[in-house]
Amino acid sequence: MSNPFDVTGKVALVTGASSGIGRAAARALAANGARVAVNFHRNEDGAEATCAEIVAAGGAAIAVKADVAQASEVQALVERTVNELGPIDILVNNAGSLIERLRILELTEERWDEVIDLNLKSAFLCCRAVAASMMERKTGAIVNVSSIAGRTGGALGSIHYSTAKGGLITFTKGLAKELSPFGVRVNAISPGVIDTRYHETFSTPEVMKSYVAAIPLGRVGTPSGGRHGDLLSGFGCGQPISPAKPSRLTAACLWIDVDFEVSTGSGSDRVTRTHISTEDPVATAPGTDSNS
Repeated sequence: MSNPFDVTGKVALVTGASSGIGRAAARALAANGARVAVNFHRNEDGAEATCAEIVAAGGAAIAVKADVAQASEVQALVERTVNELGPIDILVNNAGSLIERLRILELTEERWDEVIDLNLKSAFLCCRAVAASMMERKTGAIVNVSSIAGRTGGALGSIHYSTAKGGLITFTKGLAKELSPFGVRVNAISPGVIDTRYHETFSTPEVMKSYVAAIPLGRVGTPSGGRHGDLLSGFGCGQPISPAKPSRLTAACLWIDVDFEVSTGSGSDRVTRTHISTEDPVATAPGTDSNS
């Protein structure tokens, strides 16, 4: 069986790719044939390590520093990616952070703006920077990494973050309507509790225990164990989950509560969690095929 996640010859830009889900996405996209721009803001060592792993495996990657909440830096990021790798075919907006847990009476206007800019404005800026080229070429895939907090409101002290992630889902649906006539797909993925630096920083052991208690499998997910990278690669090539169902899916939000398995063409892997679902895809992108 052919590789359902094949993105050979494509160029992918992954923001916030120095660790966690972003790093897993960059590695998976490269493993499936894409040339990858690994964006970072502060964690240069992590970004360089991601690139080194990709290159060691026979792939192509560059590390590019940029604060994606700043329009001028986003423009420079896109220009360098295009100059060194080629026109961008796949954009993964993964950059984001809670920064700190604050309840409403502690939350300042400055911190609110900072979190909204990092998690929501950054996606707008990156999408705007790549949209014209994708529309002109009538091909492209954008994946916005939201969070289950965008639907549930998140844990205490995270209303700024969960608001941004909820807004990102709405942004995904609206942008998909705009870009669908040009053959450009826009989707979102909303992971549940994933064992990344986010929870190392912002979730106490007691909070993590409460999360685990609410998950039927009794464990949190991992960036690689759940094949989140392959899933993002799948969105990039047009096949979100099943290789048996080539898709032109757009405007969908895929909710993932914990680790899952998807088929890579080598056999049928089983889904390990019942809650993997898409929410209200509103259109299919005309003029696209399963490998755009």
